[in-house]
Amino acid sequence: MDFSIGELSRQTGVKVPTIRYYEKEGLIDAPLRTEGNQRRYQETDRERLRFIRHCRDLGLPMPAVRDLIELSQHPDRPCDEADRIAAEQLRSVRERILHLKKLEAELERIAVSCQGDHTVTECNVLKAFGDHGQCLSNH
Repeated sequence: MDFSIGELSRQTGVKVPTIRYYEKEGLIDAPLRTEGNQRRYQETDRERLRFIRHCRDLGLPMPAVRDLIELSQHPDRPCDEADRIAAEQLRSVRERILHLKKLEAELERIAVSCQGDHTVTECNVLKAFGDHGQCLSNH
């Protein structure tokens, strides 16, 4: 079974320009072409796109996705590199969560700092957004 680029896009949730980009970057193989020069993708392309999409949904950067694809081409190799990539991504996500929690706390503090009937000149929210020195933490 083969797929047009539009059908592949619908089935994988990957936009057509992104499919073309992945092809240009070598993340998926160049597809077969019909006599009318229409791209025709195979099941392996659909599986690869689903893999890439899920990696991206998990926040993996493109170099890590590329490394995982390369690793998948060598089924007899040890998977320690895949383990390392997953652990690195987990570390990165945890760092972002900590950062977001700091942002949340600071924004909560700012949001409640200006309750009442004030003019813009007296607005603590605008003052806080305009002066990082008014923040309580380094976010």
